[in-house]
Amino acid sequence: MRLLLIHSDYIEYEVKKKTRMAEECTVLSDRETEALTVFCAVESIDEEDLEGVVLQAIDEVKKTAGQVHVDKIVVYPYAHLSSDLASPETAITALTALKEGLEGEGLTVKRAPFGWYKSFRISCKGHPLSELSKTIVPGEEGSVKKKKSEITHDWFVLTPDGTTHDYKEYLDDSPFGCLVKKELGVAVPTGGEPAHVGLMRSKELVDYEPASDVGCLRWMPKGKLIRDLLADYVLSMVLEYGGTPVETPVMYDLGDRAIYEHAEKFGERQYRFKSNNRNMMLRFAACFGMFSIMRDMHISPYNLPMKMYELSTYSFRHEQKGEVIGLKRLRAFTMPDMHTLCTDMPEALKCFEEQLAMGWQTGKDFETKLVAAFRCTKEFYAQHESWVKKIVKESDCPMLIEILSDRVHYWVAKIDLAAIDGQMRPIENPTVQIDVESSTRFNIRYHKENGTIVHPPILHCSPTGSVERVICAILENISMQAVPALPTWLSPVQVRVVPVAERHGVFAEGICTAINAAQIRCDIDDREESVGKKIREAGMDWVPFVIVVGDEEVASRKLTVTIRKKSQPKKPVKEQLTTDKLIEAVKNDIAGKPFRPLYTPRKLSMKARYI
Repeated sequence: MRLLLIHSDYIEYEVKKKTRMAEECTVLSDRETEALTVFCAVESIDEEDLEGVVLQAIDEVKKTAGQVHVDKIVVYPYAHLSSDLASPETAITALTALKEGLEGEGLTVKRAPFGWYKSFRISCKGHPLSELSKTIVPGEEGSVKKKKSEITHDWFVLTPDGTTHDYKEYLDDSPFGCLVKKELGVAVPTGGEPAHVGLMRSKELVDYEPASDVGCLRWMPKGKLIRDLLADYVLSMVLEYGGTPVETPVMYDLGDRAIYEHAEKFGERQYRFKSNNRNMMLRFAACFGMFSIMRDMHISPYNLPMKMYELSTYSFRHEQKGEVIGLKRLRAFTMPDMHTLCTDMPEALKCFEEQLAMGWQTGKDFETKLVAAFRCTKEFYAQHESWVKKIVKESDCPMLIEILSDRVHYWVAKIDLAAIDGQMRPIENPTVQIDVESSTRFNIRYHKENGTIVHPPILHCSPTGSVERVICAILENISMQAVPALPTWLSPVQVRVVPVAERHGVFAEGICTAINAAQIRCDIDDREESVGKKIREAGMDWVPFVIVVGDEEVASRKLTVTIRKKSQPKKPVKEQLTTDKLIEAVKNDIAGKPFRPLYTPRKLSMKARYI
């Protein structure tokens, strides 16, 4: 069930036309003031546990009504919230039960009729809780799951010296403070388009694809190059760590009980569909395929830990349309996904430390500052408090700690690393999780020497988070720089040669050829434009090293190079370098990082415009 809750000055509607699925109604128009308007879409998946879904919806509406201090509710059927609707009969049953349930909680409730075309007018109040969206999903195996309200959450901050602190001490505007505010639900000013959206388009990296579903993108050559380099980077990191790459399908049969149960753990926002008479789903992570492989393997304890890796292109999540924006939230995304089978919990803790270190390293290599939140059950913390303090000490930064009174997920412990965007909100990136449930569900096992069957713990790890969010974090970080610049190894063009006049073209071509031969991406601005314009456009393209070639350079064989990372606004730093010294400088800057050649023409006169 999808809900859109609007704290309204007023809402008024008028029935216009009856559809074939319309229920009978006598109230053709109505108006309510100072109310919580609940736009509601009942979905096909709700039929698996309609009673449970309605109970959860009642709780959500009641809670929100209390937060905004209203006792009047208007339930308004709104099919546009979902593309996977339940039958009209189911929808009417659910909406009726929702109204009656809310009335049973002491609220005054009106319900607009189902199945009619209606005109409506609404005035929304302007405060942080005036517009909220909720997704309600059925409980596992047709039962209402333990309500989240029954799970207590204790929060504190743990610092590298091993001491605990009240999280309220950290509610500031630092990157870590921004994470604490978000996790604790502290209201912060919002609004406006994230900075990376304008950058991703103006730099011709990536754009929306209007001919596809919302949240699906088209990648231009420069953006595709960055995306491919990030994929190469993670693959290299995982191979060095001992990971074994695989590739698995993007769709799965929900008739497989283990797959169905695992999918229900992520019940919200799935793409589900029918293929002939089979209920299918599109994956939202690589778990399904990898666990299926592991289930069919002969696993020896002597082969553990076993690390299986896939670049999950694509994964799918049916995010709400209004929440999909830029690269931060998508319906189709690319997730580097590694799963590690461990012999036992001590080995899982050791691998967790190693994979967390990989996550921190990605922040350094992407030149984005990361902050951390660690979550675990109360039982896990009691058993492994010293280990938690150890990883905080080794990370050398404070961590927000969340202790759950009971396990409600497949994991008993997880860590999330996040960058902070230009609007001071977290962008979730790397994660590591200890899964104690899936090996039993999928019957992934090994035998001890005495024949005892062991269902081992599994680590879920994305060393970077989704590739799209990585690019989002990088661009958001760049938007806050005085002189914006990508990491050199990710720059679509690393060196640009700008000949002053046509007579310098041959010499400039020779330099460009030599630099490309050294596995550095170099292009040449051979257009009939002024030198000033060429230099300005090189700056707009964030080219890290720009060479201007004139008579003096041809004669001396020394190049005048503007080095972007050393420059300040309106104060470019220029150095005289030979071609060999320039190559050495660039190589030092990109050492240890993956390389791909230019994805755009070497001559700018041949370069196309995409946006």
